[in-house]
Amino acid sequence: MTKTKLKVGCQTFTWEMLGNAWTGGPDDLLKAIADGGYAGIEITDTMIGHYAGKPTEFAAALKSSGLTLVSFAFGSNSGFTQNEKISADLEAAKRWIDFAAGFPGALVSMGSATVVSDGPRDDKFAIAAEVYNKAGEFGRKAGVQVAVHPSSHHNTLLFDRADYDAIFALLDPDLVGWVPDTGHILRGHMDMADTLTTYRDRIRYIHLKDVDANGTWAMLGKGVCDTPQLIEIAGTAPRFNGWLVLEEESDTAAADPAGAVKTNRQTMRGYGA
Repeated sequence: MTKTKLKVGCQTFTWEMLGNAWTGGPDDLLKAIADGGYAGIEITDTMIGHYAGKPTEFAAALKSSGLTLVSFAFGSNSGFTQNEKISADLEAAKRWIDFAAGFPGALVSMGSATVVSDGPRDDKFAIAAEVYNKAGEFGRKAGVQVAVHPSSHHNTLLFDRADYDAIFALLDPDLVGWVPDTGHILRGHMDMADTLTTYRDRIRYIHLKDVDANGTWAMLGKGVCDTPQLIEIAGTAPRFNGWLVLEEESDTAAADPAGAVKTNRQTMRGYGA
């Protein structure tokens, strides 16, 4: 059993991945996630919509929906790896950290460093680490924890265990936490238990999703992710705040995002959360 009470949130990328096929707004997301039985939400800079820059109004909408803001997630077209974009990336980080500061306990999750230009990989790790660490300094001053979310998507710089080892060696663990994503870890062909255990002191909260043996996104419980093992390891992480944020990218979710996240919430109850 985990020593930390588990709480289950939902990430809005399930709708964001639909692109122009999704015509709703943030209030529609809040309704679908609340109706799905979730206690919290992680929303992105793309999906915040008309609530951007309006934390008081968003807080009121969350309260009406019975939801807690787990984290605010943002990325950058720079992939956080372009030297000439560092200032702009840090301006964005500060803006969203200031936004998240209006929500007690909410984190800011920064997207995976990504290769968007030519040049040595080592240089890109150094630039990304500079951005992440400086954003972490902003967060500390504002009372908001900052964490990095590695991914396995196209051109990610943070794909396999060697990449994780490289970026974590450059990050200040007191300034920048980690949002492990089970699906991305498995797609990176890593030993999930070993990776989570090695870096458990950096874990702040968790993205939980599933893939099949070929790395194709699957509904939770339909793939190879060992969710009970994940929960057990998370219970040993000293800075884990208890939030399991479910994120769904499967074809099932593309066809019916609200239905898919509701099904995943039901699946989580079978794991005791």
